Amino acid sequence: MALLRIDHTPETVKVNLPLNIILPDPGPMRKKPVAARKVLYLLHGLSDDGSAWQRYTTIESTANAYGLIVVMPSIGRSFYTDMPNGQAYFTYLVEELPHYLENIFGLKPSREDTFIAGNSMGGYGAFKAAFLHPEQYGAAASFSGVLSLEFIQAYPDDPRFFEFRHIFGDLEHLAGTNHDPSTWFSRAAQNPGSLPRLHMSCGLDDDLLPLNRMVKQALTELNIPVEYSEEKAGHEWTFWDAQIKRFLASILG
Repeated sequence: MALLRIDHTPETVKVNLPLNIILPDPGPMRKKPVAARKVLYLLHGLSDDGSAWQRYTTIESTANAYGLIVVMPSIGRSFYTDMPNGQAYFTYLVEELPHYLENIFGLKPSREDTFIAGNSMGGYGAFKAAFLHPEQYGAAASFSGVLSLEFIQAYPDDPRFFEFRHIFGDLEHLAGTNHDPSTWFSRAAQNPGSLPRLHMSCGLDDDLLPLNRMVKQALTELNIPVEYSEEKAGHEWTFWDAQIKRFLASILG
């Protein structure tokens, strides 16, 4: 298995970003060349980077078992957002990064072989990509995701989230924009069949549980299919490790 770290400077962000990639070795059960492998974009949460999933979970052995390429970008604390200062992290995720991987490795998986998932802030990023660009992904998962503007707008002056105004701009006028999960959902309700397969989960001891239940209810009312689960856990890596295994077993098993 190859564990890669690539440092590159995307045009969309104009700053050096590390990119972590798990590239399983060929084997009897993985006869496809690298360019034809299935790919998972795995997104980190706030305060982490693209190495977090490798450091805190068993994603390496899980990826190896499936012969799955795992791409873990680092996007800082940007919430996978095109920011007012011109740094376009969302465009990097959904446009420039896939083109970069195609140019470097020849990676060009079909929609059915491309997946995206993330924890916490990464859950927001994964669902944002899946709802705004459903044609790119066969399945998407949010684990303990920050899937509501209520969280973002609740802390405008909290020093722990000092950058929210820099990321999103005017917090009071986010409703109805592409930053707003409820906007993604209402648009998708017009054609739910176009969406990738959706998964959500949250721990029963997680402060984000009420928010995730609210989102699940909203999706149900809009007739948007989503596989949802809760378990005894907090906002923690042991839970997310179990969830990524469950997600991959569901879509690849």
